Amino acid sequence: MATDYYALLEVSREANPDEIKRAYRKLARELHPDVNPDPHTQERFKEVTAAYEVLSDPEKRQMYDLGGDPLRASGGPGFGGGFDFGDIMDAFFGGGSQRGPRSRARRGQDALIRIELDLREAMFGVEQDISVDTAMRCDACSGAGTAPDTEPETCPMCKGRGEIQQVQRSFLGQVMTARACPQCQGFGYTIPHPCVECSGDGRVRTRRTITVKIPAGVDTGTRIQLSGQGEVGPGGGDAGDLFVEIVEKAHPVFERRGDDLHCSVDVPMTTAVLGSSMQLETMDGEETVTIEPGTQPTQIITLRARGVPRLRGTGRGDLHIHLDVKTPTHLDAEQMALVEKLAALRTESGATLSVNNTTEAPSGFFSRIRDAFSSRA
Repeated sequence: MATDYYALLEVSREANPDEIKRAYRKLARELHPDVNPDPHTQERFKEVTAAYEVLSDPEKRQMYDLGGDPLRASGGPGFGGGFDFGDIMDAFFGGGSQRGPRSRARRGQDALIRIELDLREAMFGVEQDISVDTAMRCDACSGAGTAPDTEPETCPMCKGRGEIQQVQRSFLGQVMTARACPQCQGFGYTIPHPCVECSGDGRVRTRRTITVKIPAGVDTGTRIQLSGQGEVGPGGGDAGDLFVEIVEKAHPVFERRGDDLHCSVDVPMTTAVLGSSMQLETMDGEETVTIEPGTQPTQIITLRARGVPRLRGTGRGDLHIHLDVKTPTHLDAEQMALVEKLAALRTESGATLSVNNTTEAPSGFFSRIRDAFSSRA
């Protein structure tokens, strides 16, 4: 024959159908009139398309290999004879749409539930039962969606193909398009007798209880993934995942900052001066905290490794104890006299002003300023 279809597609005569399709897609992307409007290129595109129409059809290819003209036998070259327009769409959109009936079973959606934990549960972990209201596989039909002793039936409109084809005329000639069958929604079969429990969906909503193991060190916003515990998909499809999000409740004593804990302790002035020890109830139990003599306001005592365990690491944070020294008020005469006596013994007759980490009496400080101006005069 005058035209070598194999040469047009740049494939060998032993090429399999996949190699022929890949070669046509590559050339179609280069030669399509929407991409290259040159008249010579458009003519070559028609030739390449005609070659693919022949070589992609086993009967036409056999006729061509035996020396016949399959395009003339089917009504001439071009897009006649049932050429599938989807192959052109495949060339431009990377594989095209799925052919044939699609599965009714689909993966279910993921689900999210939030639970509240107190600080101790978040720190050390806990097992907790939660109630979840999700879609589960229908026990009556085992997810098939059919009533007992019935079966799905092949769709009479698409004959089980899941799609219907239409031949239309375009500037390229006759093209064949395919769309999902409207009667079976592309499944290829119908359910004339649906299950009364799930109405043919293959799943029902129900409440169930799940035990969740919360690891130590979780915080507000932490999500725990439970695979396969979410919504069951339509048609008995696989279940999605369940995500458990943590919300940590505020503690009356301790404030959490990351993996560290903070608390405040009121210390009387006399205790801050003389020093003492106190018993503090921490999250690990009772601890003895030593307050050194001469403790200053806002001083912090740190207990190492008494904080929150690290969720994605080893070790623990710290516990920081903020000391709030309280100055006594409303002293009686005897107490006031004792404080005055202490002040006299320490020669503390008034307030001082700190300047550049040095302490001077206010009068001396202002005197120095006055003397500085006097010297300049």
